[in-house]
Amino acid sequence: MSSPAEWYKSLPPVTKIYGTACLVCTVACQIGLLTPFDFAYIPRLVFFNFQVHKLFTTLFFLGKFSINFGIRLLMIARYGVQLESGPFQGRTADFLWMMIFGAFSLLVLAAIPPLQSPFLGISLVFMLLYVWSREFPNASINIYGLVNLKAFYLPWAMLCLDVIFGSPIIPDLLGIVAGHLFYFLTVLHPLATGRNILKTPQWVHKLVQCTRYFNPVQNSARADRTDPVFRGRSYRLGG
Repeated sequence: MSSPAEWYKSLPPVTKIYGTACLVCTVACQIGLLTPFDFAYIPRLVFFNFQVHKLFTTLFFLGKFSINFGIRLLMIARYGVQLESGPFQGRTADFLWMMIFGAFSLLVLAAIPPLQSPFLGISLVFMLLYVWSREFPNASINIYGLVNLKAFYLPWAMLCLDVIFGSPIIPDLLGIVAGHLFYFLTVLHPLATGRNILKTPQWVHKLVQCTRYFNPVQNSARADRTDPVFRGRSYRLGG
């Protein structure tokens, strides 16, 4: 059995960075270095008071230490890792682009008054969960040792549990919407039309290749030349 340090070192880069940032933000809030308000995405303050840092900090705050925080962090450690190590293996730039697109989509959606949500970290985690559920739709999931269901239904089951336990529903819904938008534009639409209108930009590939931490060996030019429509995704037609 590997040690915690070895396990952490083995995590794929984007998921590791995101999960670590979420943990650091919560610790900073817990010990009083920062307050939840410092992370809150409030469009009025962002666009009129120029508190642009809130466009980023909101994506890394999962709340103070609690059971819900632990569950969200475990969701990153499980579903984010399985995504980046499975369907996105060797495609770090594509995975990073998914996170960037998801973050941008959430910021736009959360600026709409009826959908406003100050903390979008939970939404981004739910987006990861939704994309994972579409990549592994037939995986068997056991919830708290009580219910077995297919992974395809897991985001909706988690949403229902959040409602039962009194958590707000909007952050979860935003994550599901952002996840489905990404999945539709990168999988369903290309399969139907043969055209991918959300191909990973060249600047993301260059960013990954120029950043030693991301292990550029796994992100060769081969990823640029391969059409994402044909990267082993046709199984969904039968799913």
